[in-house]
Amino acid sequence: MAEQTEGLYAAHEKVYPQNVRGFFRRMKWAILGVAYAIYFLLPYVRWGDRQAVLFDIPDRQFFLFNLRVAPEDIIWLSMLLFIAAVALFFVTSLAGRVFCGYFCFQTLWTDVFLKIEELMEGGRSRRIRLDKQPVTAEKAVKKVTKHALWLVVALLTGITFTLYFREAPTLWAEYLTGQAPTVAYFTAGLLTATTYSMAGWAREQVCTYMCPYARFQGAMFDKDTLIVAYDYNRGERTQGRQPPKKGETYEERVARGAGDCIDCGYCVKVCPTGIDIREGQQYQCITCGLCIDACNTIMRSQGFPEGLIRYTSENELEGGKTHLLRPKIIGYAVILVGAIAVLAYSVATQSLMNLNVYKVRNPNYILESDGRIKNVYELRVNNKAQEAHRYRVSMAGLPQSEYKIQGGFREFEIDPGENLTVKAYVWVDPDRLEAERTHFTFRAERIDVPAGQKATVREAEAMFFAPERQL
Repeated sequence: MAEQTEGLYAAHEKVYPQNVRGFFRRMKWAILGVAYAIYFLLPYVRWGDRQAVLFDIPDRQFFLFNLRVAPEDIIWLSMLLFIAAVALFFVTSLAGRVFCGYFCFQTLWTDVFLKIEELMEGGRSRRIRLDKQPVTAEKAVKKVTKHALWLVVALLTGITFTLYFREAPTLWAEYLTGQAPTVAYFTAGLLTATTYSMAGWAREQVCTYMCPYARFQGAMFDKDTLIVAYDYNRGERTQGRQPPKKGETYEERVARGAGDCIDCGYCVKVCPTGIDIREGQQYQCITCGLCIDACNTIMRSQGFPEGLIRYTSENELEGGKTHLLRPKIIGYAVILVGAIAVLAYSVATQSLMNLNVYKVRNPNYILESDGRIKNVYELRVNNKAQEAHRYRVSMAGLPQSEYKIQGGFREFEIDPGENLTVKAYVWVDPDRLEAERTHFTFRAERIDVPAGQKATVREAEAMFFAPERQL
């Protein structure tokens, strides 16, 4: 008799989530509607003569309504990433994996793709039967239509993403005429392919196998973390799960020790990752609450109290109380509020003009024929405002010195979002120097300031170099 061997890996079983109605399903649709409206409509919102939200990579500047973010503002991105990380830790410690259940792109797009599948192929039972049937004309039409609609949503997703990096009307015209940049076609195509495959085919496998958050989320949980959980003691009691008996009241059922769970399996059927919440907390659970809606529907139909599956904590399930305000949560909240305040203050008090000075060090100094010492500097004035402005450059801190700006001018106009780099030449009599390295400052001032307003002034320190033998 031939020896039979069992494979190391079980074949993946497709999950067919069933539709459910209830509070959490409605909340998910509301969040999805807001998220889709923002994502798909924001590129068409205008702000003055430009797009309200525009990531202008060629000119190295981002526009967020009235805010312009320049490369030197990279600290804001670092602070924003830090805030996002702390917010994730805070929310996860407080309420589990709710980000995945309500706000994650994978969840939002998968919900839409599942709705399209339901509209084209029917409910859960019909979809299962359809997949088992041989290929017929009716099945082919349903499948082709479904995948065509998936591709339309995926294509719009990919194209919309690229609209954030170029004026939307312009890029649409270039797409339609075949004149869009190659990188735009590549990016839109890549996003189309990943959206179609992840939301249409991979679905729960992304949450289960690909998402790293699923693996380390447990490290942020404690016994007071709110999770979607099955009340085992109430659901099982002493006699376990049992179907309802005709004519039996709820009090009679409880008296004989039967659990409130009637073992209908509705909570499993609606789960987007296909798990059974009654088996305890599992890393595949995205805390979406759909099993709560399903269970509450059954409880109401049977006349049982709701909440057999609910948002709760391990402490509460064990008969204790949930402590929302605890040291870890308070610590995260303090850090989060502090980081947001720092970022908000930095943005609110940002300067719309920067001055940077760079010493030309090849050579450090030049001995002129008249005995004076010359140093050369590069001055970079950056106009971060969204209008053109005029500026004046001056120097202070070097007595009896002379300076000259390349081109012979000291006032100049800079276009919005642009910077101007000029060379500055400084001459000093060596007899006037007290050290071989002397500090002084360059000063840039906006001069087209309306009457009554304070002028924007920026100073940058520089160092004048002289040969030691000259001192």
